[in-house]
Amino acid sequence: MIKSVEVVRAFDADNHLGETPVWSVGEQALWWVNCEQPAEIHRWSPDTGAHDIWPMPKRIGGFVFKSSGGLLVALSDGLYDFEPGSGALSLRVASPLPPHVGLHECQCDRQGRLWTGGFDHHYPADRSASDAGYFRLDGDRLVPVVPDVAVANGLAISPDGLTLYAHPSPRREIDAFDLDPATGGLSNRRTFLTLEPGFGFIDGATVDTDGGYWLAVVGAGALRRYTPDGALDLEIPLPFSNPTKPAFGGPDMRTLYVTSTKLRIGEEGRQANGGIFALRPGYAGVPDAYFAG
Repeated sequence: MIKSVEVVRAFDADNHLGETPVWSVGEQALWWVNCEQPAEIHRWSPDTGAHDIWPMPKRIGGFVFKSSGGLLVALSDGLYDFEPGSGALSLRVASPLPPHVGLHECQCDRQGRLWTGGFDHHYPADRSASDAGYFRLDGDRLVPVVPDVAVANGLAISPDGLTLYAHPSPRREIDAFDLDPATGGLSNRRTFLTLEPGFGFIDGATVDTDGGYWLAVVGAGALRRYTPDGALDLEIPLPFSNPTKPAFGGPDMRTLYVTSTKLRIGEEGRQANGGIFALRPGYAGVPDAYFAG
């Protein structure tokens, strides 16, 4: 079902590649990254309008909040602890991937484990590239859990913490895995959804409290919600072509914020891309889990 919802340009971020929006419940602020040109972490308060920017020394693929304070940041060559107050950045774990593959996207499961993926910069020029994948942080080591993935996208954890969703690009699918909360093990891999040919490309995702999976379809200017069994529930057209990732936020967790990119992925509406957009789709989100390590 196509649903018409008012979408507003909430903040004129003008990002080259906005990604990884995360709502801070304590601060009532939205955080996100501009992956490159330049690499930055952003924080914006909708109530006060305050906007902070922290430049990063290399491409950034995402971050999570830490339960001990600060952020755990995925830069191209590893995971770094970052303290916004001082700006201090220190390497925690070096990436095991070759130089042409940067870390990309982060998500903590409900137990506070970190999951991250890779972005193979040989893709899409070389669509056989498969040096990236998905990883779980175990102590001081990134353990490969899903191999042969060119670009990690669509990463999300179900509200009950028992299902992990991931995009095995270059396939036009989202896979679902049973996630063992005790061990972090993955099993029962299956196709959760398939994006039809010619309708944009899979990008970032989030979940709502009912278990709905929200997917940004970059190049098609749309958000889609899928039910926990993988059925398409609704589609929301957007007034811009390149949404990259949604995140629920606001005092009631019912505002859906969406980052976007000015990369040449879709043509129609490109002039509107790069900002932070907001809508009220009628669902509530789940606050992101913090890294417990």
